[in-house]
Amino acid sequence: MLPSPPLSVARRAATAAAHHLLPSISSLILDPPAPTPAVSRRRVRLMPLRNSAPLVSLPPHGRSFAVAAGNGGAEGEAPALVVVSFYRFADFPDHADLRRPLKELCEELRVSGGIILAPEGINGSLCGTPEAVEKVLNFIQTDNRLKGLRVIQTPVTPEDEAIHHGHTSHSPVGPGEDAPFRWDHVRVKLKKEIVSFGDPGVMPTKRVGKYIKPKDWNSLISDPDTVVIDVRNMYEIRIGKFKRAVDPCTESFREFPSWVDNQFQLAESDSHQSSVNGNTLTEGAEEDLNSSGPKELPRVAMYCTGGIRCEKASSFLLDKGFKEVYHLEGGILKYLEEIPEAESLWEGECFVFDKRVSVEHGLAQGTHKLCYGCKQPVSDEDMESPKWEYGVSCPYCFSTRSEEEKERARARHRQFKTWGVIGGPDKGRSPKRLEASDGVKEDKQPRNLI
Repeated sequence: MLPSPPLSVARRAATAAAHHLLPSISSLILDPPAPTPAVSRRRVRLMPLRNSAPLVSLPPHGRSFAVAAGNGGAEGEAPALVVVSFYRFADFPDHADLRRPLKELCEELRVSGGIILAPEGINGSLCGTPEAVEKVLNFIQTDNRLKGLRVIQTPVTPEDEAIHHGHTSHSPVGPGEDAPFRWDHVRVKLKKEIVSFGDPGVMPTKRVGKYIKPKDWNSLISDPDTVVIDVRNMYEIRIGKFKRAVDPCTESFREFPSWVDNQFQLAESDSHQSSVNGNTLTEGAEEDLNSSGPKELPRVAMYCTGGIRCEKASSFLLDKGFKEVYHLEGGILKYLEEIPEAESLWEGECFVFDKRVSVEHGLAQGTHKLCYGCKQPVSDEDMESPKWEYGVSCPYCFSTRSEEEKERARARHRQFKTWGVIGGPDKGRSPKRLEASDGVKEDKQPRNLI
């Protein structure tokens, strides 16, 4: 592959900004406390591709087959870069065969990000120019099993560039933490699942719950006979949720199946008697569920950040005998983008797996920051605690982290401040590779997604 021409300063800034927007599957980045005014709102439209749909074509102005995005810059100008998240459940036993050609294509086109391939499908987040992203998504969908990707595309706006490049007073980027964007940094990882659930019998390719559009969501969850379930984890729910939503109090998505069995008292074999904690239900629903005699399982409406976890959770509930299972199409993000705040039943902020940490209505950046010690969101009030130390600990992990762990975190933060990356300027390069003239790395199995 021929070396690429040097990037302009402006393009480097936009690129680094986009890198910080990429959802990080295995790691999250903390930003120092500072007031956070709302930024401009991005318009995002989500729709699934049909199996008969043509391959991706990204026309001008940052619009795609799945998303029509607002202008990322001046009127009539396409954004320099876009961030795309996508997934597709499919019967994909030979998924490993796609890894190398997909990785090589992303490197050739300078598309960065992380992708998971598994026997059940594909899940990923990528960043690049609209043309490059188009080619990658087209390539993925040359396999008929992967046609119909569910995609969300977001342009990199000037506000994103300023916030994530440290050009505003409310920048969440810490000193030295805005590392240069690595165009060739793409990781394609082989996993057992594209989203960890722990039950191989759950097959979203066979059946899932009924999708509910954001405009119809309020009516559904306002019905006292509907049990509203938030399938996210505790630290996500802590900073925001829908009214009347049940919190399963799970630390990982893999705990959700056992919570359902325990909460609804589901027998493994036959009867589907249900019982839900009265503290989380209205009186009518509680009385109906706890009355004697066999009862049908309740109507369930569930939601998550972007929709992928509900695919598995709704399929699981259907397998358990639930008859009416609904889930929010496009997740919380789609709801916050479409529904005016005055009409919204959402309370708080929505945790996101990228540098923004949280978003509010209209997808404006939220006020929460992230703790490096435990990867949990922290509020301004949390940062007033003596247990808060930037880059080291917060009230949620101070007591569980040893002094040795805290000291390692302090050293890590010092590296950030000095070099902009953990481990210094030669991070990730062994001495032997530093001596090599071509600097080419072996194509080993990646350890983590970005």
